[in-house]
Amino acid sequence: MRLTASLVWHLALCFLGTSAMAQVSSPLPMSAPSKEGFSAARLERLGSFMQSVIAAGDYPGAVTLISRNGRIVDWRIYGYRDLARKIPMTRDSIFRIYSMTKTVTSVAVLMLMEEGKLGLDDPVAKFLPEFADIKVLAGGTAEAPRLRTPQRPITVRHLLTHTAGFATRKETDDEAVKVSQRVDPHSLPTLQAYTSHVARQALAVDPGERFNYDGTSTETLSRLVETVAGMPFDAFLRNRILSPLKMDDTDFSVPHEKRDRVVDMVTTTAEGQLARTGTPDAVLPGESLNPYPSGAGGLYSTAGDYWRFCQMLLNGGSLDGVSILGRKTVELMMTSRLAEADLPAGSLGKGEGFGLGGYVVTDIARRDRLGSVGQFGWSGAGSTYFTIDPKEKLVAMLLMQHIRRGLPKDPPKISARFYNLVYQSLVD
Repeated sequence: MRLTASLVWHLALCFLGTSAMAQVSSPLPMSAPSKEGFSAARLERLGSFMQSVIAAGDYPGAVTLISRNGRIVDWRIYGYRDLARKIPMTRDSIFRIYSMTKTVTSVAVLMLMEEGKLGLDDPVAKFLPEFADIKVLAGGTAEAPRLRTPQRPITVRHLLTHTAGFATRKETDDEAVKVSQRVDPHSLPTLQAYTSHVARQALAVDPGERFNYDGTSTETLSRLVETVAGMPFDAFLRNRILSPLKMDDTDFSVPHEKRDRVVDMVTTTAEGQLARTGTPDAVLPGESLNPYPSGAGGLYSTAGDYWRFCQMLLNGGSLDGVSILGRKTVELMMTSRLAEADLPAGSLGKGEGFGLGGYVVTDIARRDRLGSVGQFGWSGAGSTYFTIDPKEKLVAMLLMQHIRRGLPKDPPKISARFYNLVYQSLVD
């Protein structure tokens, strides 16, 4: 029998799934690239690129995963999951996905909307009364602020679209930021304590006036979810999203028996050397990011687990007979609420708007990279990336663990090249 390139690739995938990594079950059916419109030869360009990145020493290791039509066509591991480069990366390696948590939190809010328990234009104060008396900093200083009543209340929509007006942009909101930073909200013990603190701080601008991406809005949404649902936020995610989708390795902390699978979080020093970051979850891999369950950035996950979440959204809200959201709600989520003209320069890429929990591609020409209008996705500060393309019925994911510090010797970002190499592999 003559072995075609596609058949060889399919057999290789099957071999990987039944040999050294047999303990890792596939989160979705697997298929030969040619059956799903990919060129196996062109996918090798992606593999060669990723191997060169790891060989250069900028990143210790990575996991990539690509699917189309609900079937995995490429799932590879590169390098190591520890800084010492002694423990090879595996398919079930556990990553801190940081802000990719925000998309999960947005789904939780939309689930409650579907149940009639909240509306996107409901004032947040309806559920969290502490926000009823929030003020806007109209002038003065942190020591002697001049406050006024906002022109409109903060709504659920403002939180989902990062337009609530919270004072977190130091370069333009210096005095308001000084007030808000007198207490580190991330050290507070509960989400209730977090939002109580936030509600006592002055807004920098009126709600709805500008987009300012940060974690405050999403942490507030986390508290809103647990208030409306009547259960702790982490319990809601486990009971309503993670467990039904069989995302068994996704949570705000990692059980001790799984912690050997957590990937080291590294950064690059001024001298250009890789080193562990000093955050608690890096010093003690598997520990919670914050004392409270952080809907803005607290989840650990694996490529396979997060793939099930992405595929659920690509399917229109369901997977394997489990319904998380309705089809029209997913359409709403993946529709841009903010046009590029409404976004501060540099806040998103050119040709991108913002939906409910992620970017939305609005203009391929301005974005100047391969993809589709309507493509939806987000990333995490630890170098994790995902995209969902409804037009191509495609999901692509790149997971690494590296914190950029804005230093001259930071390694180059590779997400744009990664996505270009994914899309150039499509032939049908």
